[in-house]
Amino acid sequence: MITGASSGIGEAAARLFASEGAAVVLMARREDRLEALAREIGAFGGRAAWSVGDVTRADDVERAVATAVERFGGLDGAFNNAGYAGSVFGRSHELPEEDFDRVMDVNVRGTWNCLRRQIPVMLDVGRGAIVNTASSAGLIATGAPSPYVAAKHAVLGLTKAVAAEYGDNGIRVNSLIVGTTRTEMIDAAVEGNPALEEAFVARQIQKRMAEPREVAEAALWLLSDRASFATGSHVAVDGGILAI
Repeated sequence: MITGASSGIGEAAARLFASEGAAVVLMARREDRLEALAREIGAFGGRAAWSVGDVTRADDVERAVATAVERFGGLDGAFNNAGYAGSVFGRSHELPEEDFDRVMDVNVRGTWNCLRRQIPVMLDVGRGAIVNTASSAGLIATGAPSPYVAAKHAVLGLTKAVAAEYGDNGIRVNSLIVGTTRTEMIDAAVEGNPALEEAFVARQIQKRMAEPREVAEAALWLLSDRASFATGSHVAVDGGILAI
């Protein structure tokens, strides 16, 4: 199950996971994008289903999990990737109040909603792997809006707590510390303020944005048995921003 699958990292993950043999359930709000992606995956011999929904709505998440069970017999892994940075980049006192609510809802409540509905299916079979998309903003103040920084800190906390709770049940939970990645969300921010293009990567060792597939590759490893001894951790795919 992949959330935020209609673009960016989630879309790249869907193609990559399916090419490695996984059956994927795609969740996002844009049905036309999900349907087109599922058809593309099917055209190269992959298996994909989609479930339209918003991760902030518990019923939508439950329907996506049910789709995995009904179409493919269970849920072995989940990539909780949906995120939202806000509509305005600025200092805290300049941000609209509704941005705080939406950022927290998508990043924190959305991840919580997914975990609460994915884990029972995994408990039934005594195994599973989950990856939550966090950010370098989950560890440091990157210059991203403060609600986003706070929300991604919370995603790391959820990851650690849930990993500790369910480790004895064969369920691994990890997070990705993602650096600036060329996604729709970032492209929109840069379009509104071209100076952000350079600012986003100024503190990194690698002075470029990641391509979505580069992040998806790390998620694939964490979800696979190759990462069997990794849980409760955060893996950085951040161009080196945390190293300096």
